[in-house]
Amino acid sequence: MEQTLSNLYLWLKAGHVIFVIFWMAGLFMLPRFFVYHQEAEPDSPENDLWIEREAKLRKIILTPALIIVWVLGLLLAITTGAFSQGWFHVKLLLVVLLSGYHGYLVGYAKKLARGERKLTGRKLRLLNEVPGLAVALIVVLVIVRPF
Repeated sequence: MEQTLSNLYLWLKAGHVIFVIFWMAGLFMLPRFFVYHQEAEPDSPENDLWIEREAKLRKIILTPALIIVWVLGLLLAITTGAFSQGWFHVKLLLVVLLSGYHGYLVGYAKKLARGERKLTGRKLRLLNEVPGLAVALIVVLVIVRPF
């Protein structure tokens, strides 16, 4: 029985890491797509292509990866008893904030699709740094477990 749980843990962990990579790739790509999208002329064929690309990225990669990351991550936390560890609480907070960032990007993509261009290219480029900072902190928390 112990061997089965051990093997299950390794599969959960591998799946979690794989889908975190997919999710992060999407979170890095979407703001960059927004920069290019905003540079396209409104009501142009290029504008329509960016709307389609952003929707596909969200529907095929970002949202499914987010869901799988959460499911596998919670299963891992339950399996390892992580809810009682301080580092995990901070990691969980960062993942909640990153999920909110994901939601914000999805909302902004829908605004862009409606023709609303509220952010500058500079602000979008700065937004592109958010997942990198978050994932760096999360990796340190998971590997070092400072508290």
